[in-house]
Amino acid sequence: MAGQQPEHRRVEGSLAESSSSVTIDPVMAAFQLLLPLLVTCVAASARPPRRLPACQVVQMDAFCSDLSLRSAPVDLPRGVQTLDLSRNHVQNLTRETLAFHTGLRRLNLRSNEIHFIQPGLFVDMAALKVLDLSRNRLNVFALSNVRLGPLTAVETLDLSSNGLYTGMTDYFLAHSPSLEVLALNGNSITKIAQNTFSGSPRLKKIGLRNNVILEIESGAFDSLSGLTELDLSKNSITCITDFNLCNLKVLNLSKNSVELFHSATSTDYYCLLSLDLSENKMSTFPLLPRNNRLERLDVSRNQLQSVNDTATPDEKTFFSHLRYLDMSYNQLQSLPESFFHCMRSLEVLNVSNNCIGEFSVADEGLLRTVKVINLGYNSLRSLTFGENTLRSLEKLLLRGNGLATLDSGVFRRLPSIEHLQLRQNNLQICSWGRNRQDAPGCVSFSSVPTLQILDLSDNQLRTVPADAFAGSPLKSLDLSLNPGLDMDRDSLSGLERSLVHLLLRENNISSLSMDLSSLTSLKHIDLSTNQLTTVPAWNRDSSIESLNLQNNHLVTLEYSTMLALEPSLKTLYMGSNPLSCCSNLDLLQMVQNSAVVVPDIETATCVHQEYSEPVNIEQVTQDMCLRPGGRYYAVAAVVVALVTVVALVLLVRCFRARKPEHNRSFRA
Repeated sequence: MAGQQPEHRRVEGSLAESSSSVTIDPVMAAFQLLLPLLVTCVAASARPPRRLPACQVVQMDAFCSDLSLRSAPVDLPRGVQTLDLSRNHVQNLTRETLAFHTGLRRLNLRSNEIHFIQPGLFVDMAALKVLDLSRNRLNVFALSNVRLGPLTAVETLDLSSNGLYTGMTDYFLAHSPSLEVLALNGNSITKIAQNTFSGSPRLKKIGLRNNVILEIESGAFDSLSGLTELDLSKNSITCITDFNLCNLKVLNLSKNSVELFHSATSTDYYCLLSLDLSENKMSTFPLLPRNNRLERLDVSRNQLQSVNDTATPDEKTFFSHLRYLDMSYNQLQSLPESFFHCMRSLEVLNVSNNCIGEFSVADEGLLRTVKVINLGYNSLRSLTFGENTLRSLEKLLLRGNGLATLDSGVFRRLPSIEHLQLRQNNLQICSWGRNRQDAPGCVSFSSVPTLQILDLSDNQLRTVPADAFAGSPLKSLDLSLNPGLDMDRDSLSGLERSLVHLLLRENNISSLSMDLSSLTSLKHIDLSTNQLTTVPAWNRDSSIESLNLQNNHLVTLEYSTMLALEPSLKTLYMGSNPLSCCSNLDLLQMVQNSAVVVPDIETATCVHQEYSEPVNIEQVTQDMCLRPGGRYYAVAAVVVALVTVVALVLLVRCFRARKPEHNRSFRA
């Protein structure tokens, strides 16, 4: 036993050694795990920092917008001519910010956070022509009483939406001898002082839209001999007196509070081409320069009650160049013919939404060039055109006047008329021919050889007589919104080759007596919101591309008719009808499988007797229209027939078996 002790100790020693090795292994393992992490960290620290998205450089133009930059990237190529840093986070504008690019021609810093500009920054930029500093915080910079300039070469400067108020513009406009285009829109300027633009004598275009301008000092624009465009819209200006900017071509004073506009009494020739005085508070017509080139005048949405027609020849303003005149949305009671005597070039006259009761043109020398007259939404009681008047008139809009009586041939006196809008009146259509019985005051629409578009919707029309439009090559005819309208079988006679658009919606029509298949050029027809139970018949010669059958009483759509339309039909509206799913199965499958577009497919449903709710036409299948057990219906029918035949055969045999046999006797 004693001799075995050393071996036992050796065993214990080996166990002790093994246990010590086990305690060292976790340290090594941890070191092995940490080593890759340490290597990764060292490698990461050796890498350069993550670069921001690069600018897009095209030739010598660098576009760096929307990159969250605080300055121009330093790696831009030298000689860059255009630098776009818009919509970034630039706050301080210094030489370092612009990476010392002094050769720039166009610099865009729109929509940043700029509130500081290094003095003299633009002195060395002798080539800079366009500078956009809009939508920043330059009002903070202006508080430092430091001037932006000199801007020796800048021709276009945008300072819009910077919170600038009266007096602050001086710090930006002083020493800008080359400036031609200036935008100060969307600031808080209340006054234009006499010396506001004294440092920019070459200005041609000034934008002061959407400020709070209340006052313009006398002579504020006098030093700007080259000024041609001035936008003062959306301010608080109340009057313009002694207007004397002879070289100005475009003046926008819309959306102010102007009550009076008077030009200076002068025989000077004014270059003004466009004057916008819309949305103001004028009660009298503006007094414009006697000698002018005005082509466009907008005095809509004011409080005008009359026009200047009593002025003496010496006081009268000549509008010999005027092409567009808008006096809509005022309170005008009348338009005397004398008002148009000096308008030799007028093409568009808009006097809609006034209170005009009569409109007449008897002198053939008046309005000879006018092409469009809008008299919509007035209180017209009479409308008179003399012979050979309005020879160029193409479009006459008379919507919403409640007209009930007119001279029957009033529109035949318009030799160039193409478009008549008579919606929302109370007119009736005259019959054609000698033996006619017309309602008093009816209007004839036949034999108007140039008429192409006619809107008679919402006129309380009772009938459309035969040949009502014969001799008038209509392309579009709207007879909608005339409930109870009775149309003759030949109402559309004469339009077979011309009519393209036909609208008959919301007329409570239950059936159509007209043969629409004869209208070979018809492409678009609207029959929606009526009481139709059948679809008009068409043949393969049809050109229908768009058909609206919405909101009718259609249970079955004739498949043969719809099949005839399929080659040309592109759009079909068929929602809100009580269609039968199984009675229109072929049609629904055609719609599902063809290229015809059904825009109201979500509301296009059909009725199925086994479903409590209407079924969308896209979900209808042939199996849905088989009876219960219908899959075996044909087989069952054959079986029943066979059983019936077998039963009949058995009955016949049974009858013969029970029949008594005749006695047979033989005599020798």
